[in-house]
Amino acid sequence: MTTIAELLENNRALLIDGAMGTELFARGLTAGDPPEMWNIDLPDTVTEVHSGYIAAGSDIVLTNSFGGTAFRLKLHKLDDRVVELNQAAAHVARAAADAADRPVIVAGSMGPSGELLEPMGEMTPETAAAAFELQAEGLTSGGVDLLWIETMSSLDEVTAAVEGARRSSNLPIAATLSFDTAGRTMMGVTGEDAAKRLTDLGLAAIGANCGNNIAETENAVMQIKAGAGDTPVIVKSNAGVPEFKGETLVYNGSPEIMGAHVQRMIDAGVQIIGGCCGTSTGHLEFMRGVIDGTIEAPDLAAPGPNRPDGPTDGAGAGRGARRNRRRRAS
Repeated sequence: MTTIAELLENNRALLIDGAMGTELFARGLTAGDPPEMWNIDLPDTVTEVHSGYIAAGSDIVLTNSFGGTAFRLKLHKLDDRVVELNQAAAHVARAAADAADRPVIVAGSMGPSGELLEPMGEMTPETAAAAFELQAEGLTSGGVDLLWIETMSSLDEVTAAVEGARRSSNLPIAATLSFDTAGRTMMGVTGEDAAKRLTDLGLAAIGANCGNNIAETENAVMQIKAGAGDTPVIVKSNAGVPEFKGETLVYNGSPEIMGAHVQRMIDAGVQIIGGCCGTSTGHLEFMRGVIDGTIEAPDLAAPGPNRPDGPTDGAGAGRGARRNRRRRAS
């Protein structure tokens, strides 16, 4: 089993994959249908998605198991198949990783339950932990290298997920939150809050994914980085901001915008970088080139909350500082 620490010894940054949903919808997944069933009904198609991201340069691929807890699967009357579906998700990702000509880490994706913890909801810390325990059991027995808790908004739910996962698995765990509103998660968590709580959990890596826009995700990641100590930091931002074109939802972030984002994050010391919603193999190929130094990152600011082409709150400061250094040197 290859670990994040081992890969980071020989790479200045690791590239995570892009959006699973984007690729499955392009292949015929219908809104409202459980993508986890494709691991059993159309495994070759899911493996094809993983293989595409690996060919584009990904060092880490996430399993097609984002909604793999009993809470989420119950919506499709599949809550009695949690272990089976998560095992299958691990198997199809493992097949793609093992076929690669280099080490590729398979991360078991564990998304939020979709429920609220008491007193705001009916879910208790114990029922949450039990759900993630069962999902982790399936992913671990299916052959993942680590568990990847993602797109969280509540630190209490992250804590419950980590506790549950550790009951059934000895694998390392990474965790990311989604910063959606004014630099906070839906439950009001800041990047600083996340760093304090998550570092105490002894995780393999921590950070942010998804989110409202690249600029706010970058700001949250900078806060996490400041408090993460020696823990590697993850950023897996959406490819820009979602826009409707007719009846189709698309993301306005080009490969060049994502490449500029990669360079800012590397400059900030972030070591694990990928793309979330809207990120395709084309984005990943460009991002890989920036990491490897074969493509020069363009001078593009991060799309933010008030400007379609960049932030108003300083998220592009690292890029601007680098431009100033070049000007002084010329």
